[in-house]
Amino acid sequence: MRPRFAPGIILSLVLLFAACNALKKTGTKDSAPAKSGSSSSAQLRNRVVTYAQKYVGSAYKYAGTSPSGFDCSGFTSFVLKEFNVKASPASAIQAKEGRSVPLERVQPGDLIFFGESTSHISHVAMVVKRSKDGIVCVHSTTSRGVIVENVSTSTYWKPKILFARDMISRS
Repeated sequence: MRPRFAPGIILSLVLLFAACNALKKTGTKDSAPAKSGSSSSAQLRNRVVTYAQKYVGSAYKYAGTSPSGFDCSGFTSFVLKEFNVKASPASAIQAKEGRSVPLERVQPGDLIFFGESTSHISHVAMVVKRSKDGIVCVHSTTSRGVIVENVSTSTYWKPKILFARDMISRS
């Protein structure tokens, strides 16, 4: 004997399924990020970095968190927020968020922290790319505002590099 379902239950299930699919497709912000090894994670990382680079030329502003003026951590938190990735606007707190990633394995969208020691974070930058030539970052500097540069070859930044954090695929 075949089980019988009331037409109302079947209709309810169809509507629930349709509503769930519609919710997945709405909104301008990205949903929860995928694991770092997946192609959708790589696509998200590329979108994050492309978005960040739109602000090259923006002015530096102490404690700034908007395109009218950014400090370093205000810039990184502003960019990540656009993709529903939570990050504090304070670099010392960002340095404890996400998950640790070795510098030789950083990916676009990861954050690199700078300072005199791990207990004294003075700056944060977002990775644009890593290659044999070094790590290129986009960041807001006090002297030049938002710029893109290779921090691995910078005589100023290279000695201050401390560690990196993955904010996008935190698990």
